[in-house]
Amino acid sequence: MRTEEVLVAVATGLWRWDDAAGTVTLDAEAARLLGLPAEPAVLSEAAARSCFHPVDWNEINGIVQLAVAEGTLAEARLRIMDGSGQVVRTVRSRTRPIGGPHGYQLIGTVQEVAEPHPGTTAARGPVTGDWRRSREAFLLDAGRALAEARSTAEVLRVAASLSMPGFSPDGLAVFGVAGDRLTITGHHGHSADDESPFANMPLDTEYPAAEVVRTGRAIYLPTPEDYRARYPASWSLVQRFGRQSWAFVPLVVAGRTMGAWMAAFKHPVAFTPDERSVLTTVARMLAQALARAGLAETERELSQGLQRTMLPTLVPEIPGMSYAARYVPTGGGLQVGGDWYDMIPLPGGNVALVIGDVQGHDVAAAGVMGQLRIALRAYAAEGHRPGAVLSRASRFLAGLSERFATCLYVEVDPASGTLHAARAGHPDPVVRAADGTARIRPTDGGLPLGVEADSDYPTTPLVLAPGETLLLCTDGLIETGGHDMESGWARLRPLVESHGTEGRDALERLADALIGAVHGPGSHYTTGPLADRREDDIALLLLSRDAGPSPRTGTAPRSTALTIAQAEPQRIGAARRELRQMLHDWADAEQVDAAVLMVSEMATNVLVHTDGDALLLAEISPGPGPRRLRVEVADASDELPHKRRPGEMASSGRGLVLMEMLADAWGVDPRGEGKSIWFELEEREAPR
Repeated sequence: MRTEEVLVAVATGLWRWDDAAGTVTLDAEAARLLGLPAEPAVLSEAAARSCFHPVDWNEINGIVQLAVAEGTLAEARLRIMDGSGQVVRTVRSRTRPIGGPHGYQLIGTVQEVAEPHPGTTAARGPVTGDWRRSREAFLLDAGRALAEARSTAEVLRVAASLSMPGFSPDGLAVFGVAGDRLTITGHHGHSADDESPFANMPLDTEYPAAEVVRTGRAIYLPTPEDYRARYPASWSLVQRFGRQSWAFVPLVVAGRTMGAWMAAFKHPVAFTPDERSVLTTVARMLAQALARAGLAETERELSQGLQRTMLPTLVPEIPGMSYAARYVPTGGGLQVGGDWYDMIPLPGGNVALVIGDVQGHDVAAAGVMGQLRIALRAYAAEGHRPGAVLSRASRFLAGLSERFATCLYVEVDPASGTLHAARAGHPDPVVRAADGTARIRPTDGGLPLGVEADSDYPTTPLVLAPGETLLLCTDGLIETGGHDMESGWARLRPLVESHGTEGRDALERLADALIGAVHGPGSHYTTGPLADRREDDIALLLLSRDAGPSPRTGTAPRSTALTIAQAEPQRIGAARRELRQMLHDWADAEQVDAAVLMVSEMATNVLVHTDGDALLLAEISPGPGPRRLRVEVADASDELPHKRRPGEMASSGRGLVLMEMLADAWGVDPRGEGKSIWFELEEREAPR
């Protein structure tokens, strides 16, 4: 009897599915079972599909793809439909793929099984019941959880918590590859001692995970007998765990096998096509999650390493002073950028504070920043003045890169508190007085570094009095969150004034508060007026001089000094702004306007009626009674001012008249060389 006659006798047909040609070849018995005339036929894929329940056809596609990937048997139950949409019988197909995933043939048998439902409508049968719905829900949850994991430890934690529908494993292990060795990345359901025999084994070891990594094909061992027969050498190591079934599935990313995943069960598992499909799908998601987590961890390690090499080693101790510093890169990417700060010991015991911002937020900006920081340290160590250091750095950067950089360089004399600042397009420093008042201190500046090779940078002298704190920052601290310079400073100023600055711990708390105001939860409620709310790198440097209380009141007065040169009349505007900052908490706004007006008149008179510069000194005495403002403007001319009586159309001559009307006291004091004109205002309550 021929093979064909035997198959017909047991109601079994033969079929061939050619994926590349898109055809399905049937013998006579297979054609009969599919509801066609009992004669050999060659059908198109669409014609063959019309014979099956549409849900079952979609299901067999997944089973076939799994079998092609694993090189295993594809087995499925399919419902056969007639022309009216009724299920006429259920058949079982068993086929084996020949060829690769891009062009394969399925050759196998089709046989009727004893669980058809003739005459019923095409409702979902046993193949697509509750188990399949729970499987789909499980895969959705598993995919979401693995996608949210941000580290290898989190991925392994999620994998250990997965509860598969109907066959949850009680032991899991993830194997990785390091050269020609198999390593254990993580495990669940085993103790630390259990992993030692399997850790760091050669890839040619007779062990299922090693074979999976070598071949890229899954291995399913439904019974202990299967394991013992196939891997006798390693069976002695695993039998003590009391498991009944094992699945070893490859972890494949972009066509490369990066490891293996083991799922072990204490109950027997047959590893049906549906169960193998679930395990394979989870393994694919697990491999993608591990690859993402590994890449993120590598980027974090690279970012932290770059930050450690780019950031300076702070000066161990500055006599009579305390300091704190912060660097916060933008979110995303390698977490590095072009902002930096530095503290450079100088010859003679002085210290240079440097803060800057290279254009850009990428690795290239970080590289330019590193080279520029080294150049600045070299120029500073040679003993150059602040302006000369920035001039040399600008020439260096112009020859190095097309990027520019802003920078603020401050040389500090710790003994006297004297500061000499040079600025290259950077935000001005802020000084917090001993009484808590914070003011932006205007300094002379030049173009950003690298814009012009030959740039000059003037130096501005400042004094950091006992109890005062110097704040240097990049624009990211001020502008992040959609702020401009004005609104950003208004957001930070209350924090600077409300936090103490006595000692290193207090400065550290202030630094944390400033960073939290920009990047903390509260920053979402303090967004600025601008539409562009992208984040920027932040560098912050705080320097505080140890307090020395005033002997009269115990509180240091609030003061400022400013030179207005004949060649810089625009500095009168800076003087007005400086005075307004000093009086920002003055009770009566009208007195503030009066003081600003008188300062403007006094300074203008010096520039118009003399050939020298004007020196502005302002001081607020703290009490014990009402606060009192005293402002002096000195010049080198011996000619004393005199009060005039200008006509209605006169454009000048009203300065002393205004002072007589607005000031509580005023006067002109001759000096050895020149004179000083002054006024005083005593703070009064704001008008109702």
